[in-house]
Amino acid sequence: MRMTADAFRAWREKAVTLFGMSGVGKTRLAGLLRRDRWFHYSADYRIGKRYLDEPILDNIKLQAMQVPFLRELLRSDSIQIHNNLSFENLAPVSSFLGKVGNPELGGLSLPEFTRRQQLHHEAEVQALRDVPQFIVKAHEVYGAACFVNDAGGSACEIDAPDVLETLARHTLMLYIEATPRDEHALITRAEQSPKPLYYRPAFLAEALRDYLRERGLEYVALIDPDDFVRWVFPRLYRSRVPRYAAIAAQYGYTVSSEEVAQVTGETDFIELIARAIARSSRQAA
Repeated sequence: MRMTADAFRAWREKAVTLFGMSGVGKTRLAGLLRRDRWFHYSADYRIGKRYLDEPILDNIKLQAMQVPFLRELLRSDSIQIHNNLSFENLAPVSSFLGKVGNPELGGLSLPEFTRRQQLHHEAEVQALRDVPQFIVKAHEVYGAACFVNDAGGSACEIDAPDVLETLARHTLMLYIEATPRDEHALITRAEQSPKPLYYRPAFLAEALRDYLRERGLEYVALIDPDDFVRWVFPRLYRSRVPRYAAIAAQYGYTVSSEEVAQVTGETDFIELIARAIARSSRQAA
């Protein structure tokens, strides 16, 4: 959604989509706005709670069934397992997504990893398609004045053009671009604590081919899952940056992670976007 800075300030029922790499401040920002009567829609939460809830629980139960004590309790319906997601704790989604590689090191086979990747992609598409209905629900059911969509870090990987067009039609799209310092921090964090990630199929195939060649390995089943994530993250990051920039150029506006870090509430946020709109207008002139 394109508009002038004054029009954005005057927009009574503001709706904004935040997008960018995980770790640039989207969820922190959405959490601040929630205190000021903004409805916080977390795409990742929606993925786990609505679209991947059953696969996540099946995966957890599969692990539990390998423990004799828990297996008997589950078979007799003596215990129940629930998916305890929150906006701040999305670990069940990550644990389901998993990492590819040696099963003895906690890795998944390539067919199983690919299956889960596809399920996640389909869930993310549906979660973002749900945004318009949640904008209505935010106002009519929850009485929220405004709406913020906290899109996941892999939103730029979605292979569904209608999703971006829908988001742009119903929300102002704001790309949070990492500064060089924050980029270094994100890569360092991934090296220290490698977490499951979503990869475009073509990107994954190329990355696995290059990794196996560099490490002198013959099969995916020989991959150290954590080592692969550490190796691939900088490459993934640099492949996503131009994709995010292209989305912002076509549909929205750009701010830096440093600017976002200075936001302390709704007033700061509104002025941040107004400045981004004005800056974009000057650059286009």
